[in-house]
Amino acid sequence: MWTYKGVEVHWLGHDTFVLQGSRTLILDPFKAKGDYKADVLLISHEHYDHLSDDDIRRFTSPSTTIVAPKICEAPLRPYPQKKEFVSPGSKIEVKGVGIEAIPAYNIDKFREPGKVFHPKEDGKVGYVVTLDGARFYHAGDSDATPEMKALDVDVAFLPVSGTYVMTAEEAAEAAKAMKVKVAVPMHYQKIVGTLADAQRFKKLVGSARTVEILEQE
Repeated sequence: MWTYKGVEVHWLGHDTFVLQGSRTLILDPFKAKGDYKADVLLISHEHYDHLSDDDIRRFTSPSTTIVAPKICEAPLRPYPQKKEFVSPGSKIEVKGVGIEAIPAYNIDKFREPGKVFHPKEDGKVGYVVTLDGARFYHAGDSDATPEMKALDVDVAFLPVSGTYVMTAEEAAEAAKAMKVKVAVPMHYQKIVGTLADAQRFKKLVGSARTVEILEQE
């Protein structure tokens, strides 16, 4: 656990983070452990390692609000919780938490020629959430996009493993381009990527930004 401006930040592996302040936010839970219950559960897109039935059941209660892009409407239909569906560029407020949906897409990560893993037209997102005055950015599954590089946030959770997302080199480029105080690597040790990717990311960022490598809980 790491604390930023009074908000507790827990990394539960892969892209899963819990932010605990005046509200509890859980982002992209996947094969995660813990007894947390989300006031707001945020899902970046429909892939199984971000929209996970077992984890949604584990980390929600009847009072949880689920926030997700419109591409997730069908798989989330069975859940009784209140839902807010967003599009890239939209801004909403849920339970006093400001939420901005940031486009998340691949530029050069291809599953076959001409077809990227995360197409921009699908409307997948990352999020900037404002909790207790601090702005946290969760990139979802994304390359280093112009929208990402233009952000002004306090903390950025950035994927570093390559294959489906930014490499450590690309993530370091994004971190140095953004206005961000602290960068935290993610998306490693579960499907692709290793701790070495996170360590390389920190070395490449150098003194340009503060980098926190969190221990998985």
